[in-house]
Amino acid sequence: MKTNRPNLSITLGAVMAAATFITLTQLPPAATAKPSDGSNTASAAQWSVQVDKVNPGEVELSSSFQIAIYESLLNELSKTRQFKQVLRDGDHNASGVSDLLILKTTVEKYSAGSETKRAVTTVAGATKLTVRSQLCSRDGQVILDQTVNGNVRFFGSNLRATHNLAHNIAKTIKQASLPEPSSSAGTRASTNAN
Repeated sequence: MKTNRPNLSITLGAVMAAATFITLTQLPPAATAKPSDGSNTASAAQWSVQVDKVNPGEVELSSSFQIAIYESLLNELSKTRQFKQVLRDGDHNASGVSDLLILKTTVEKYSAGSETKRAVTTVAGATKLTVRSQLCSRDGQVILDQTVNGNVRFFGSNLRATHNLAHNIAKTIKQASLPEPSSSAGTRASTNAN
């Protein structure tokens, strides 16, 4: 007895489509992203942040790593939704932003790893980055000063360390208690006076 291949392909395709449909209908609906602490960040005043170019400091760091750190920082800070705006270094719109913080990142240590060694053994070949991150006001007052690490120890490219570093910087900033922006403090003072 011959098997009819076109009918078998159609049947398998229908079964796979049905299984996909059933799986998708069983998933819970997507939730709107809300802060885990229950606060409503949309109604609270927020800072804007301008990310300065990464300063390599005394470390010999390739420009590709500097750019990768910078771009990852922009991405990770945007993901936190902690800031009203995340602006690039040199953005002309920054001059019109009243509540602006400036993120300065200086590389303190860099240990180039080996993707090959990481693939062969789990104890050698780690790429490590250590930076000093400072959030400053326009007038230069340091609001947050932290040393943050980023690395890739097991699998992944050396540039993965830049993503991990940016994620850790964004997490550190999100967990820090930043002062309220001056415009919201002035607004609150005028409302309390009435």
